[in-house]
Amino acid sequence: MAESLLFSFAESVLGKLATVVVQEASLALGVHSELQQMTESMALIRGVLSDAEQKTPQSSALSQWLRQVKRVFCDAEDIVDDFECEALRKHVVKTYGSCSRKVSRFFSKSNPAVYRLRMAHHIQDINTRLTKLASQRTLFALQVIDRDTRVVHVRKMTHSHVNPSNVTGREHDRNEIIKLLVQDGDCQSLSVISIVGMGGLGKTTLAKLVFNDTNIDECFQLKMWVCVSNDFELRNVLIKILNSAPNPTRENFNDFETEQLQIRLRETLEGQKFLLVLDDVWNEDPEKWDELKEIIDLNVEGSKVLVTTRSRTVTATMRNKSSNLYLLGCLSEEDSLSLFVKYAFDDGEEKKHPQLLEIGKEIVEKCGGLPLAVKTVGSSLFSRFDKKEWESIRDNEIWNLQQNERGILPALKLSYDQLPSYLKPCFASFSLFPEDTSIHCSHISTLWEALGFLPPPKESESMMEVANHLVHELWSRSFLSDYLDYGSDCSFTLHDLVHDLATYIAKGEFERIDLRNKKNSENAQHLAFMENNLLAQAFPHKGLRSVCLPEGMNNEAFLITLVSRCKYLRVLELCSCELESLPYFIGKLKHLRYLNLQCSEKLRRLPENFKICKL
Repeated sequence: MAESLLFSFAESVLGKLATVVVQEASLALGVHSELQQMTESMALIRGVLSDAEQKTPQSSALSQWLRQVKRVFCDAEDIVDDFECEALRKHVVKTYGSCSRKVSRFFSKSNPAVYRLRMAHHIQDINTRLTKLASQRTLFALQVIDRDTRVVHVRKMTHSHVNPSNVTGREHDRNEIIKLLVQDGDCQSLSVISIVGMGGLGKTTLAKLVFNDTNIDECFQLKMWVCVSNDFELRNVLIKILNSAPNPTRENFNDFETEQLQIRLRETLEGQKFLLVLDDVWNEDPEKWDELKEIIDLNVEGSKVLVTTRSRTVTATMRNKSSNLYLLGCLSEEDSLSLFVKYAFDDGEEKKHPQLLEIGKEIVEKCGGLPLAVKTVGSSLFSRFDKKEWESIRDNEIWNLQQNERGILPALKLSYDQLPSYLKPCFASFSLFPEDTSIHCSHISTLWEALGFLPPPKESESMMEVANHLVHELWSRSFLSDYLDYGSDCSFTLHDLVHDLATYIAKGEFERIDLRNKKNSENAQHLAFMENNLLAQAFPHKGLRSVCLPEGMNNEAFLITLVSRCKYLRVLELCSCELESLPYFIGKLKHLRYLNLQCSEKLRRLPENFKICKL
């Protein structure tokens, strides 16, 4: 699915080719006419990429052609970046002059004539490949679409707290679950209430409604919320529970052993009637649940665990004689339409567009009562009043597909397809983060800037502000959840189905290497490793653009292989690494724009050749 990112990439490269810096560098090197030829060929190919993105699932030949286009566009981008580096080198030498011989020596090429010849050969090779690919574009009967006219109409931002008035059709469900939680049974054993339903039904939203209800506040002395997801290892779950409980001394539980953690948790829960929410549970191993239950079940009458899960097997694993199962159903047609109208129109605006409302009813019917699908497709139509656009959404063939084994909802994929091209690589980059991760705008904006995803800032606008605007646009399309604004920074999460979509879209370009996906594909350009023991199985090819290494990374041999082979790296994240020094080759990564060594406390020195101004 990485082909859907190609139009945006082509736009970015063509934009760089048109800059004054690149034009001046091409004139100085005597390759201006060759660069003009490159631009013209790329523009011809770019014109058919939007249509090609829609047709790739139907044609393996077209997919192969697009992969070749991507490779040659990447090589062209490296040429452009090289020109930019050369321009920066000349600027620094000119600025500091002979008074700073060190700076001049850092930047100088061993032989400018050799550099000029080498670049000319690279450009000639790229032009030959581009000419061939441009001539082949006619084989696929592709429509020319030179401009991406899709825009995002931005809504006003809100906070992440769930306001009951913003949730549609779940009043009865909320009241029934509150009844189950506040009623005291005859026995003192820990009671488990499970909310079960398919992805996208709003189980987490419902649990938040319940968790924040005043009746719950009055009934329980202590409330804790833990997002579990795929990680049900005892130590990790204990840390999450303690982090969600009051911690007046602000202890760092990450340094505790399991024995210390369970003692501290039992002390925290002792004599307290508590509610513990375990959100998004996937564990089907009864022994793991029994381990946790033995620690938190202190025979305090009325204490409850509220679980959200897609799996009935999970509920059977956690069930006892005082447990209850609550099956969450789909929204009614009436509630679905009400929710759709809330996201597709401003207040009362639907009355002005009766024809669109009728089409909207048909679209809502295709969403099958799933709130996530209704919200996302409704958001994609917000402030769009062209009847043909609504009809194209209603009649799109993707509705004929069932939710596949990856869990990709047609409504979510359809809403992704409606995104402007500049937002698609930003969305795909979320696949590098683990599920249920809180993503900070300060981090993601640095990543986007280093990878060239951000459009040029307006006058007096910072790159961070540009990135925040893109985050806001994605939030307006209902792709982001739990948005929190801290003033100087913000954070958000992704619903697990939205994360699945990002992973599906990014496959082949952005890849997260974990226990489920242990090997990277040969064309992947952006890798994030989750475990140190997976590094040995990876093959870092020379085309990599960004690599995020796991915390505690101590595999020096892998890092040497990586930085010596991948000379076009733009991003290298080495947070909390265990190394005492960095390899010599890092000093030669002149394309590197973002090097993160945060919390690498054992790092004693940088390489002797390491000059930050060379990167």
